[in-house]
Amino acid sequence: MPIIDFRLRPPLKGFLNMIMYAGADRRDRITRQHGMEPAPSAQQKSMAMLLEDMDAAGVTTGVVMGRFSGVYGSVSNQDVADIVKAYPGRFIGIGSLDPSNRRKAIQQIDEALALGLKGINLEPGAYPLPLYADDRRLYPIYAYCEDKGIPVTVMAGGSAGPDLSYTYPVHIDRVAADFPNLRLAISHGAWPWVQEILHVAFRRPNLYISPDQYLCNMPGMNDYLIAANGFLSDRFLYASSYPFISVGGYADWFRKLPLKPELLDRIMYRNAAQFLGIA
Repeated sequence: MPIIDFRLRPPLKGFLNMIMYAGADRRDRITRQHGMEPAPSAQQKSMAMLLEDMDAAGVTTGVVMGRFSGVYGSVSNQDVADIVKAYPGRFIGIGSLDPSNRRKAIQQIDEALALGLKGINLEPGAYPLPLYADDRRLYPIYAYCEDKGIPVTVMAGGSAGPDLSYTYPVHIDRVAADFPNLRLAISHGAWPWVQEILHVAFRRPNLYISPDQYLCNMPGMNDYLIAANGFLSDRFLYASSYPFISVGGYADWFRKLPLKPELLDRIMYRNAAQFLGIA
């Protein structure tokens, strides 16, 4: 069974300057808070070890997302495209943009697609000037992506903003309602607002949920799993959030969860392929 890991940040290019690699002690502390052990490939910043871990875990493809951030660092669309090109078939790229200039942002979307990237990643609360996901300055971006059939991921959960209000699901609810034909995926699963985001997904069929590391031994885990076994089975996305959780450790842990065996292929591969338009 092929597996798509929907959030995987390899130790390459701009990722190495981000806090997840530059702040190794912080990363490893967070990993242990999830009840997991740090990945040796992350600690040694070894791409060869990461690929070995992916192979051993059965992870055929990792989704690499660009990032434009004031707090966590940035990864350019060119960096993402270069990673995809350097490891044919192993990674799928999603681009990012600077939303401060509407025309430039639309241009960046077109440039990302020209580089072969498959979607756009927004991180509203982490921008140099933090925004809510339903900020009207982002609406031209959502509209353009909806019209062009471009999937959009939004980081909304965990520490994705100056305070908890930036991850509150009502902002996502408004976006999903205003753009009903936009394929929208929520990285970090809007944690800790688990029941709230699941209610949004229940009423908005264009919304996909990727709890990634916040599924891992965290409060609300069982609610995510109930949804994955039920109404959200066709929109739940498997993701390790590497390097915070090791690719192999997450895969081994995930396979032991009380998920219906007949849903694993859908959750670990087909949902992501459908979202990305590669099914």
